[in-house]
Amino acid sequence: MPAATPPDEVEIRATLSAPRSGTYIAAAGGDTAKAVDLYGWNARVSAALMLPAHFAEISTRNAAAAVLERLYGPQWPWNPTFAASLPNTGRYNPRRDLLNTRGSNPTTGKVIAELKFVFWQKLSTSRNDVRLWEPHIAWAFPYASPMPAASLRNRIYQDLDVLRHLRNRLAHHEPVFTRNLLDDLARTLDLIELRSRSTSDWVRAMEDVTTVVAERP
Repeated sequence: MPAATPPDEVEIRATLSAPRSGTYIAAAGGDTAKAVDLYGWNARVSAALMLPAHFAEISTRNAAAAVLERLYGPQWPWNPTFAASLPNTGRYNPRRDLLNTRGSNPTTGKVIAELKFVFWQKLSTSRNDVRLWEPHIAWAFPYASPMPAASLRNRIYQDLDVLRHLRNRLAHHEPVFTRNLLDDLARTLDLIELRSRSTSDWVRAMEDVTTVVAERP
């Protein structure tokens, strides 16, 4: 994702809209040309962050799904005991999400892909320590440093929370230039490594977040 000089920053700002451009103009101290450069950089670094976020989400949800399969079998989305164990209240309702998702997707693989990101995060709460994480978390995340299951589970929960909020901003094309993006990257890569060191090494070799961050205007 190479940088490029904006050919007509006035036209570009009009295309982006005044409210959207205004955030960047304020950050650039009123310098409209610098604001457009900052917008372009924000878009580039957002695109770069999607690659490690992609692998972190997939590796973590597949790890959790593997634990569920161990406990409830390959058809775990349709297991009534598992469904009944999920919270059925709140702004986000995990049980309803599972029931709706499994109702419109015929295979476990499709259910895994279609469940909301927050579903997997909510599995990583203390209510599931005895049933899911104390017996299985070391198996699911074999490259984690030795620590109590609850501590590792909480670390994963916190990292998923950071990743979920970051990914939402990326997906909605929101500013991320005020974030500590290198910390976001480190958390994301470390989350992948808990599950697979080879995958983490591969993503580290591919990512260009580090390069783009260093090119901030």
